[in-house]
Amino acid sequence: MTERIKGIIDRFEGNFVVVEFNGGLNDFPRDIFPKEATSGDVVEITSKNVKVLKGETEILRKEIEDLMNDVWED
Repeated sequence: MTERIKGIIDRFEGNFVVVEFNGGLNDFPRDIFPKEATSGDVVEITSKNVKVLKGETEILRKEIEDLMNDVWED
């Protein structure tokens, strides 16, 4: 069975992508990520590929937007 790691892209640094998962940060080679991947995307990493989870990314962005609106509400 292939191990799956789910995380969030924190940032891009040169030839690496820094991904946050389980409270930590790990670097992965940039060339294994889809070209469309951006900071904040939720990704699933296996030994064979990296997939951007668009639905989960949208849910996360909406949650963050709602939290920011609550904080900045007058």
